[in-house]
Amino acid sequence: MVENAKENLSEVKNILVNAGYTGENFATQIKATIGSTVEVIKRSELHTFVVLPKRWVVERSFAWLEKCRRLWKNCERKLNTSLQMVVLAFTSLLLKRL
Repeated sequence: MVENAKENLSEVKNILVNAGYTGENFATQIKATIGSTVEVIKRSELHTFVVLPKRWVVERSFAWLEKCRRLWKNCERKLNTSLQMVVLAFTSLLLKRL
């Protein structure tokens, strides 16, 4: 997947992932393909609430997307159309904030 999107990911310097993407194989493949580093954000093993660094950025972005009614369900037949709806939702969000 990363190999196919190599041109679009040329500006990416660091990739934040959760603990599901641990392992040197994933990090080395990303480094070899697009030259980016991989930073794994792991949860605490204790059963207490701890704010994880930088994870809130992803959760906040998902919350913004949930405000768009069309994105609640998968209505489109093609994946590319669904992707464009996400891009359109973020574009409208950014334009509102200008």
